[in-house]
Amino acid sequence: MNAYDELMEKLKEIALIGTSIGVIYWDLETYMPPAGIQLRSEQFSVLSKIGHEKSTTPEIGNLLEAAEKEKDSMNEVQKRNLFLARREYDIDTKIPSELVGRLSKQQAIANDVWKKAKAAKDWKMFEPELQKLIDVSLEKEEIAMQVKGISTIYDSMLDQFERNMTADMIDKVFSQLRDRLVPLVQKCADASEDVDASFLSRKIPIDVQRKIATDLGNLIGYDTTSDKAGGRIDEVEHPFTSGYYDDVRVTVHYYEDNLPSSIYAMLHEGGHALYEQNLNRDYMYQPIGVAASYGIHESMSRFIENVIGRTPQFWEYYLPRLNNLTSNAFSDIDLIDFVRGVNLVKPSKIRIEADEVTYSLHVIIRFEIEKALFADKITVSELPQVWNEKYAEYLGVEVKDDTEGVLQDSHWGGGAYGYFPSYALGNVYDGQWVQQMNKDMPEWSSNITKGELDPIISWLAKKIMNKASLYDPADLVRHVTGSDLDASPFLDFLEHKYSQMFGF
Repeated sequence: MNAYDELMEKLKEIALIGTSIGVIYWDLETYMPPAGIQLRSEQFSVLSKIGHEKSTTPEIGNLLEAAEKEKDSMNEVQKRNLFLARREYDIDTKIPSELVGRLSKQQAIANDVWKKAKAAKDWKMFEPELQKLIDVSLEKEEIAMQVKGISTIYDSMLDQFERNMTADMIDKVFSQLRDRLVPLVQKCADASEDVDASFLSRKIPIDVQRKIATDLGNLIGYDTTSDKAGGRIDEVEHPFTSGYYDDVRVTVHYYEDNLPSSIYAMLHEGGHALYEQNLNRDYMYQPIGVAASYGIHESMSRFIENVIGRTPQFWEYYLPRLNNLTSNAFSDIDLIDFVRGVNLVKPSKIRIEADEVTYSLHVIIRFEIEKALFADKITVSELPQVWNEKYAEYLGVEVKDDTEGVLQDSHWGGGAYGYFPSYALGNVYDGQWVQQMNKDMPEWSSNITKGELDPIISWLAKKIMNKASLYDPADLVRHVTGSDLDASPFLDFLEHKYSQMFGF
């Protein structure tokens, strides 16, 4: 066995430890009894230490050096694997395993306290644990940024989620979004002001909503019911997806009087799951065998949720099916009224419930707060105040308590600093995927009307999902579309869709 193959075998072991951590995280969020948090935090700590120690052994370094001497004879995939492995090794070897364990333990504790604080609408309960987590996270990031040659803490944090993306690059794209979204939000809100969407609050029993979620999963190709199923659907406070290739699990939250919430959570998380299940199997367990970035991941979930799931074509097909599942709960609603209802544009306070047009503004607020926090322009204790002020300024809404404000997301309690921009970047990527799909497969939209989603999913799988981490996100955009990152196609898509729907 040559050095490269031996290195891949060692990295497979490390990947398996990582997937094991993913499973116990899923358990923590779903079925773990309340008293289990201390035990679970210790398990996270031990497994994280083991994974870190295995990934930083001198043996890995020696294999990397030996394999790199043979790089000239390697193919593109092997070279990419070496690049990614070297990058992680150089970072990990500089970070003490004690710090990795301490960070993992504090993430579990802070996440648990966040849940309790959110339920109690009490920021002060969460603040000290968040401060501890940020302090430990900064210890790690100060080391990582030096290794990566990145000059600021926040750019280093962003790099974890969007490789080679900086705050300045994101600012440029977000400026495009801001300049056109603000007037578009106003146009859409004015045009949809008289739309009555109260029918969407009709009570649908939770057990019926579970059947709808399963049906939607089957429709998009996320199998949770056959004897070869690689997925399952569970219930949590904050929906997420967890898994790897053959075992990818989604979670949703059901509200009896808000059916669209679970429908779009299922489509969104199902899109994430499809990405994981359609990664190139030849890359499994290798550094290259993961998503290109969190933003590319988000583009897949929001493509299924919005580009497919909020179209008139989708509801022309699915509304009769929905009525069948709900005993004709919406049989008195015309198709166009239903479509307008699920596309209603209204500035709101909750990101995950935001409409397609205002959503990016929620993300821009979080990006600006994080950028200021890690530039020492604001403190942790000021986060609620800054949050509320920005929501008033950007969306014109008044935040009444911390649960609908700064406590609404799980990310900061989980240590995911720099993650939020990926959500809006996912929208930007989607605009460019749509533009290219229109060229490659102009009939794709009409396929939705017939419920024929396989050709669309196959295009996404071949062009994007299957590429895994062969490219950095900006390079993947260029590879698929021939263009640099640009928010204009997404904004054009929104303006066309909503002007047609609401007549402005």
